Amino acid sequence: MLADANPLVLSAMSEIFERDPRFSLVATSGTAEGFLGMVMRLPVQVGVIDWKLPALGGAKLIEVLRDQQNAPRLVVYADATDDLPRQAMTAGAAAFSPRSGPVEGLLDTCCDVAAGKMVFPFLDVRDLQQDPIAQLSKRERVLLEALSKGSTNRELAAELGISVNTVKFHLSNLFEKLSVRNRAQAIAFYYASRLPSERVPPVERGE
Repeated sequence: MLADANPLVLSAMSEIFERDPRFSLVATSGTAEGFLGMVMRLPVQVGVIDWKLPALGGAKLIEVLRDQQNAPRLVVYADATDDLPRQAMTAGAAAFSPRSGPVEGLLDTCCDVAAGKMVFPFLDVRDLQQDPIAQLSKRERVLLEALSKGSTNRELAAELGISVNTVKFHLSNLFEKLSVRNRAQAIAFYYASRLPSERVPPVERGE
C-alpha cells in the first residue's frame, strides 16, 4: 500500500508498482488517516509512506501501527535530509528509501522489507545504541515504567490487559533492547536514564 501527500508522486509510484510482477498494489492514500483506516481492514504486508503525510505525519502513523498486530512493515520514502533516516528508524520504520535514488532502489528495498530485513543505507546504526529508550515501542515504555514500580508479571498483565505470557514476551524484547539481563537491571536503567516524559525541566531563578 502507498501513501503520499503529493498526488503526482502517488500516481507515479502506483504505476511503477503495478508494472512490477513482484508486487500486488492493495490501495493508495493521500493522508495518514486514510492509510491507517485501510490497513486496519485490508491485509497489507509492506507500506510505502511519505514522512510528511497530512495530518498525523509519518512518525505518528508509524507509532500507532507498530503496536498493532499484523501491521504492515513500513518504508519511509522521502528526501534524505537532516536526521530523517534516523528519525524514521527510531520511530519504528523498517526502511528508508531516498526520493533522490533510482526507482529500482525503492523496489528492491520493499522486497528486502517483505523478506524481514531492515534497510537504512544512510544511517550508522551504531549511533542508535546511545539512546536505547528511543527504540522502545509505546507498550514497552509503559511496561518499563510499570516495572520500575515493582509490579509482578501477573500485576503487569492485569494492568495492561494482556496475558502473563505476553508480558514475558514483551519483557524479553525490552531486556534485549536495553542490553540488560533481568528486571533489576532494567529498573536501574530506567531510573538512570528516565523516559523523556518523566524529565522535569529545570526551574529558572526567580520562578
